[in-house]
Amino acid sequence: MKTSIFSVLLFSLLAACAHPPQTLPAAADAANEPLQAEAPQPVLPEIELTDRLLYEFLLGDFAAQRGRPEIAAQVYLDLARATLDPRVARRAAQLTFEAHQYNQSLEAFRLWQQLEPASPLAKQMLVSLLVSGGKLEEALPHVTELLASDAQNTGHTFVNLYGLLARVQDKAAALAWLTEVARPYPQVGEAHWALAQAAAAANQPELALNEAQQASGLRPEWDLAVMLRAQLLQQSQPQQASALLQKYLAVYPAQQNARLFHARMLLEQQQFIPAREEFSRLQQQRPDNAEIAFAIAMISLQLGELERAEQELRAALAGTSGKKDENTLHFYLGQLAEAKPDDSAALAHYRQIKAGERFYDARLRVAYLLNKRGQVAQAREVLQHAGPGNDAQRVQLLLIEAQFLREAAQYAESYKVLNRGLAAFPNQPDLLYQTALAADKLKQYDAFEQLIRRLIKIEPNNAHAYNALGYGLLERNVRIKEAMELVQKAYGLMPDDAAILDSVGWGYFRLNDLEQSVAFLRRAFAANPDPEIAAHLGEVLWGKGERDEAQAIWRDSAKAHPGNPVLQDMLRRFQP
Repeated sequence: MKTSIFSVLLFSLLAACAHPPQTLPAAADAANEPLQAEAPQPVLPEIELTDRLLYEFLLGDFAAQRGRPEIAAQVYLDLARATLDPRVARRAAQLTFEAHQYNQSLEAFRLWQQLEPASPLAKQMLVSLLVSGGKLEEALPHVTELLASDAQNTGHTFVNLYGLLARVQDKAAALAWLTEVARPYPQVGEAHWALAQAAAAANQPELALNEAQQASGLRPEWDLAVMLRAQLLQQSQPQQASALLQKYLAVYPAQQNARLFHARMLLEQQQFIPAREEFSRLQQQRPDNAEIAFAIAMISLQLGELERAEQELRAALAGTSGKKDENTLHFYLGQLAEAKPDDSAALAHYRQIKAGERFYDARLRVAYLLNKRGQVAQAREVLQHAGPGNDAQRVQLLLIEAQFLREAAQYAESYKVLNRGLAAFPNQPDLLYQTALAADKLKQYDAFEQLIRRLIKIEPNNAHAYNALGYGLLERNVRIKEAMELVQKAYGLMPDDAAILDSVGWGYFRLNDLEQSVAFLRRAFAANPDPEIAAHLGEVLWGKGERDEAQAIWRDSAKAHPGNPVLQDMLRRFQP
């Protein structure tokens, strides 16, 4: 067969165009600079196309077209070795790179660079692979040659080199290597900038700051240099870092990236008013940027300036019609309305959110506000159409629905919802716990105990599960010894939890150890002045004969929690 290898390569290129591969990320891409124009084609080898070679070419291209990059890469690498054709080597380099085959890709780029030494792309990509792979000694002569051959782009090359070095695990070795590479370029600001980055990564802050200062001195207008210097200063001298950026922005007020960096730095330092002022200056430069307007509003919200925050959010909303920011702005306007409080306005904003990242959270807020109004049926309907994105959210919706029903004293319906949830998620700990408590509320004690013990089997260190089972027995005044063992187990796991302290104190009361009981109940009440803890503490004090203190605790707690049924029962039982 007399077909030339050029014909097959042409076919391969056409096939590649029909299914365009991903662009190779050459070293210059990191600085968003165009690659140099390719050198003239080198002298090509004279190779007769045999049946075997033709088969290999077709196999490689068909594999690439059918989504088997690893096969295509190996076939073309074998072809490159056999033909020593730079065009085949280039295709092999491309395919091995796309297939994430580092060793094969490195071999292909070495071969391509050897066959076409004048190709800047081959040289740049070989350097990229060697440096990012930590083969620094092998990369050194190639980097030296690359810098010497492209004096006009020396600065960009150093910026790109640091991007590659960031992947090297041995940061000290990377710094030492870059120091050697940069030695012939003391007047290149980007070289000092790259050295500052490498020194910071190698935990040499003084060297990093010194190099950043040199970079800024050589290129005073360069925003990356001053931002790096400020970032390094911020760790130990935050005020000096801010002053540095203020001085720079006074000279170069149009440098928006530096201004944004300064605004964020001020936020991290919790200097909210200066940060808002800086964002406001930035907004004048970017009047259509909703994110900046949103940041200003969030700062006002942080400062508690609700009216101003609302105005700023509405201004931001006016500039985001139909854009993705609109849902976020409506969500925060809803939050502001709730804070006022203006539940109707909050509902209106949340209902404006029809899709996107905020949709689920907005549905929850709508359901909460409807439930707050006593519209339990409507709240449940909203929850059932909330669009959960995962099982965790599905469980959350079931728990919230059950809570709404429990608050409405619809205990049987709440239990039904929880059991429906357990059918779908039989070993979900929160569902087991809440279903058990619902069973206890309905006096289905066998179901309660079975569910809690199932939970303990799944989570043997769940303090609240031991406490719930033990307290349930104490309340019913049965199996007191076992109940005390359970609440003591909970206490050992969470010794500062108020509910568990209350259970242990109540257990000692059942055992008629009033001194121990009061000690634990006082600790519980100090941690959380809950009305049920107040009821227990008062009852034990009454039993000890300290009736004035008991009545004072009940009265004070009843004022703080009017209508609480446990306290009301205590007052009816013990007040004369």
